[in-house]
Amino acid sequence: MAKTAPEIPSKLFYKIGEVCEITDTQPYVLRFWESEFPQLAPKKNRSGQRVYQRKDIDTVVRIKKLLYEEEYTIAGARRKLDEEHLAARGTGGPSDDGANGASGEPEEDHPVDLLSSRAARLPREVQPELPTGDPEREARLERALAELKKALREVQHILGGE
Repeated sequence: MAKTAPEIPSKLFYKIGEVCEITDTQPYVLRFWESEFPQLAPKKNRSGQRVYQRKDIDTVVRIKKLLYEEEYTIAGARRKLDEEHLAARGTGGPSDDGANGASGEPEEDHPVDLLSSRAARLPREVQPELPTGDPEREARLERALAELKKALREVQHILGGE
């Protein structure tokens, strides 16, 4: 905890080298974190270079703190960032459909639900088409989803997750 928050110059955009210097990380680490953390998604300019914004730098600093100081695993840090994001915007927003399986437990931070909410935010033309109208089939699918969630929680528990 000897380090203080990095001094971030007031700019609109930062190149990867600047972000590395500000956050004391290497470019390959930032690129890897981009692949592991959907919250870290810098835009690219016309020449294909990554351009980070202040919020991206704040995310890098938070990821680094979770991994190195608080000793989270990558999966745990990803889950923590998702929880913080949900808490910041308030749970139960328009993308939450309230479908939480047969158990009736709120599971908005469950990986399956996070993926579902991300899919719901996709433009209509890239959302998968699911046949509807057969209540029996939908009930079977809901039961199967609840069983998958239960199995995933058991695997996470066995592997030492939450």
